[in-house]
Amino acid sequence: MSDERKYRVLFTSQGKVYEIYARHVGQGAIFGFIEVEELLFGDRAQVVVDPAEESLKLEFKGVRRLHVPLHNVLRIDEVEQEGVSRVTKSADAPGKVALFPTPLGQPGQDPGQS
Repeated sequence: MSDERKYRVLFTSQGKVYEIYARHVGQGAIFGFIEVEELLFGDRAQVVVDPAEESLKLEFKGVRRLHVPLHNVLRIDEVEQEGVSRVTKSADAPGKVALFPTPLGQPGQDPGQS
């Protein structure tokens, strides 16, 4: 096994589930976010190219550090070997997801007033 740690991170964003691999994952400096650094993609020496992974490479091109909201993280696994990064449609389509409850009034306003 390599001395370098590798992580598989699954998170949701805009109705999709992202599965990405990275060398560093940790609690971010921004409260409520997980930092994902040094994204890993398939070896360029491979003959077969996965178009889904290529689109992820383009999406995250130039990104040094990714900040994922804590409530969007589904799972973080430490793995021996990275796999193929992918994006899949969430089983909870946007129409099926309930919104988090929000206050009815404005902050500092008495609930009985309009």
